Amino acid sequence: MEFRADLHCHSTISDGTKTPKEIIDLAKEKGLSGLSITDHDSVAAYSDDLFAYAKTAGIKLVTGVEFSSSFNGRNVHILGYNFQINENMISFCKRHELRRSQRNKAILNKLKKFNIEISEDELSESTHSNVIGRPHIANIMVEKGYVENFAEAFQKYLGDDKCAYVRGDSFSVKETIDLIHSSSGVAILAHPHIIRRRRFVIDVLNVGLDGLEGYYSRMSNDIEKRWIDLAMQKNLLITGGSDFHGDIKPQIYLGCSFVTKNHFDALVNFHE
Repeated sequence: MEFRADLHCHSTISDGTKTPKEIIDLAKEKGLSGLSITDHDSVAAYSDDLFAYAKTAGIKLVTGVEFSSSFNGRNVHILGYNFQINENMISFCKRHELRRSQRNKAILNKLKKFNIEISEDELSESTHSNVIGRPHIANIMVEKGYVENFAEAFQKYLGDDKCAYVRGDSFSVKETIDLIHSSSGVAILAHPHIIRRRRFVIDVLNVGLDGLEGYYSRMSNDIEKRWIDLAMQKNLLITGGSDFHGDIKPQIYLGCSFVTKNHFDALVNFHE
């Protein structure tokens, strides 16, 4: 059976709808060989118990995270892989938790101007996650009948540059890369197709990234080739994954985008 690894997915620790163990069960069901759970701004999914569970399922599990950051005034997501979960990593995640809390409060205040009433208590009680963001606000908006569905919440209110959007504070790409490297990890540019501009992507890569995400569920083969070619030209790592979130994005299933053994091994053995 071909070795396939999905290196980009989200659990209930952030904005996914399946627990880390349920994702491992699903990975086994889908015939995957490798996996990384890349929750937003959190590494809380990882424990000795989870690694043991993955081993029993025959899944090679690699630590992962997706950090929000900024570069030249633009949002950029950085994937970290195969890092040590040390005090610096945990502290950085806690700083992100505080950043998100402040941003959520500002978003809720903006929504009030449109007669959309959601309290901070409602938001915190809506999930077991400490990594609360716009998807959780959108779910409450649907539950309370302010919008018909999740997509409408983003299209009308919460999406980038919409009426209730708040950019909030953020950490720089360099600070994020340095944190990942200091934890013996590998730093990867997530979904470069969202950025679109090749020159901007090259500028971000030059800050010190180790690679880019060349395989992704919402990239066509032609677009994937564009970014894979760039990575090969610059002798960078190539990763890939589905960006699976579960029920909130049912059109994206675990393993629909993946890397094969050569890319997986290159990532895992990068520092050797």
